[in-house]
Amino acid sequence: MAVYTEVSDEALTAFLSEYEIGTLLSYKGIAEGVENTNFFLHTTAGSYILTLYEKRVNAGDLPFFLNLMQHLAARGLACPQPIARRDGVALGTLCGRPAVIVSFLEGVSVKRPTADHCRALGVALAGLHRAGSDFGMTRANNLSVEAWQPLFEAAGPAADSVSEGLTERVRGDLAVLQAGWPRGLPSGVIHADLFTDNVFFIGDDLSGLIDFYFACTDAFAYDLAICLNAWCFEADGTFFPEKAEAMIAGYQSVRRLQDDEVAALPILCRGAALRFMLTRLVDWLNVPPGALVQPKDPLEYDRRLVFHRAATQARDYGWRG
Repeated sequence: MAVYTEVSDEALTAFLSEYEIGTLLSYKGIAEGVENTNFFLHTTAGSYILTLYEKRVNAGDLPFFLNLMQHLAARGLACPQPIARRDGVALGTLCGRPAVIVSFLEGVSVKRPTADHCRALGVALAGLHRAGSDFGMTRANNLSVEAWQPLFEAAGPAADSVSEGLTERVRGDLAVLQAGWPRGLPSGVIHADLFTDNVFFIGDDLSGLIDFYFACTDAFAYDLAICLNAWCFEADGTFFPEKAEAMIAGYQSVRRLQDDEVAALPILCRGAALRFMLTRLVDWLNVPPGALVQPKDPLEYDRRLVFHRAATQARDYGWRG
């Protein structure tokens, strides 16, 4: 989440007049993240999140995201629900951007997840994969392995200004991943961005998942690999196998991984790390002037890649059969 587009009081008031969500009491920008412009809205009817879609979000993909959230919620997954206007349509336009209001989920994200948090996340992730199994829409993952070379080229020679030798390290990773990326794994709807700030807890209980704007159709095990990267490493690259073991065990309690998924975990984890390093790198080098945004450090994932390059089997990632 971030604020790229400023919204005036007058523009917001006119936009909200199309909704039955009470009278606006307050609103404020949300600076975390890097993708869309987000505001927290507080009205006489309750609390909501307003999102203006920017950057990598294709307006043509928005029906997939909005319908998916409705589908998952109907099957018991706690996630935000799009709020329809008086005309029954959820998607509108604000300040020249596609925009939507969604319900507010109670809870807080955890900055330093424990093994118990990781187990709960594994359970929820497998539940998401099961809940999406009969979703009727598909969306290709436009940030999968085919996109990584163009992202690397977008960063260009400036990559080495972020870290000496980064260009050469990325070239080596790309060669390995493009040659060996697994195909034909069990697939369906995945979240593709389930970082700790997109998962809420109330006490020790997981209360909901948010930010479905990278959701797509891809390998379930790749979604798990993204979560292993996001939840089981420190910023300095230290890996916590007990957290990974708990996450995989939680996932397995709902959906068993197949043998080909287990075998693919090392390369999927390496690929997931490179994907986020590259998108963070491009964002780091291209923050729009005046944007209220906190770009995430790409070198956190460069440090994770040191571990991934040495890992050779699923047991290195907490797999215990």
